[in-house]
Amino acid sequence: MDRYHVFSTGDMVHWRDEGEILRSSEVPWSGPPGGFMWAPDCAYANGKYYFYFPHPSDPSDANWNNTWKIGVATSISPCRDFTPQANYLQGIGGFAMIDPDVFIDTDGQAYLFYGGGGNCAVAKLNADMVSIKGASQTVTNLSNFHEGTWVFKRNNLYYLTYADNNPNFNQLEYAVATNVMGPWTSKGVYLYSTGCSTSQGSVVEYHGQWYQFYHNQVLSNNGCLRDICVDVLNFDANGNILTVVQTTNGPPANGPTPAPDANAITYAVTNGTVGGGSVFAQDSSAWDGWCVENLHTSTNSFLELSHVEGGPGGGLNLMDVHFAVQGDGSKLLVAVNGQDYSYINTLNTGGWSSFAGDSTLTIPLGPGATNVVLFTGGNGGVNPDYVSFTPLRLPSRNASIQFDPNFGSKAF
Repeated sequence: MDRYHVFSTGDMVHWRDEGEILRSSEVPWSGPPGGFMWAPDCAYANGKYYFYFPHPSDPSDANWNNTWKIGVATSISPCRDFTPQANYLQGIGGFAMIDPDVFIDTDGQAYLFYGGGGNCAVAKLNADMVSIKGASQTVTNLSNFHEGTWVFKRNNLYYLTYADNNPNFNQLEYAVATNVMGPWTSKGVYLYSTGCSTSQGSVVEYHGQWYQFYHNQVLSNNGCLRDICVDVLNFDANGNILTVVQTTNGPPANGPTPAPDANAITYAVTNGTVGGGSVFAQDSSAWDGWCVENLHTSTNSFLELSHVEGGPGGGLNLMDVHFAVQGDGSKLLVAVNGQDYSYINTLNTGGWSSFAGDSTLTIPLGPGATNVVLFTGGNGGVNPDYVSFTPLRLPSRNASIQFDPNFGSKAF
């Protein structure tokens, strides 16, 4: 795994990809030739966000699974501008010691839980959130522990959830304690197999309702391309977690639903090169005059949108790409104003002429109609038919923007 993204929501139903926050090539202590990170966590303290991620200190080593360390990146925003620390957390790590989880107790003390390969450990964090206090200690009495710890507190009872060693398909089990350092009492399975060989999760309370995040592979049909899931988490009168009901729709709305925004500017792909140079496709062909065909990693194809309007001062825009894809695992690599920005994943729409695909990504744009957005085939093939940009920084631009005559229709 690489190139972490953050998603946001106001109502647990409508979600927005806020963009990429960190990639392995940005980690100062990553050994050549770069590397990969696995399941991360984030915590808020001291007026900023601390993002904890596992990373082998030498991914090029044949025994890289022995070299896991926990790194930290920080930002004052939860969804952008993270800067990795110069070094990893000292005093922890080793064979399969992955999947960090940071729990901050009601007294303000922070704890780092981590572990894999059947071993779990916990360490206190100092107030700086980037160094440990004393030595870590082993967490015991966890029945059938495999990896992926998550700790939370409810009604003065501590809960530790984790992935177990169920053959072929992980399940989520949990344990409880009256002291965050233990001893723990295992309580058994509360989320059964999702049909994916791995299963990890996290628990949050939002607007008075508890939720379980987890993953399956229903959409991707690939255990290495995991589908994010969330469903309600309920408890009985004694505080026991009830079995999670896995749904295909997710939870009901809880919180403010985003209002529709009429400020979107749409670039429809017509004949490949239309709009005074605003749309240009290379090594791909216009298909029936309204899409780009075969934007594929195996060719030198690309789709370039120039003169993309960023408003008077520029800012964040929600980019919406509609497409058709036949097959699984395709993605587009996005560059914004000459900089490699992120990937957009796609799902199988059932055919190259079935334009049911819709993926969004938050991107930064500069001021005015000066921006260039470039799409290349990151993996597999994609047929995009239009791209729209909606400003996320209001007030509305409509009253102050004078559109170039070539762009007045907002469609190209």
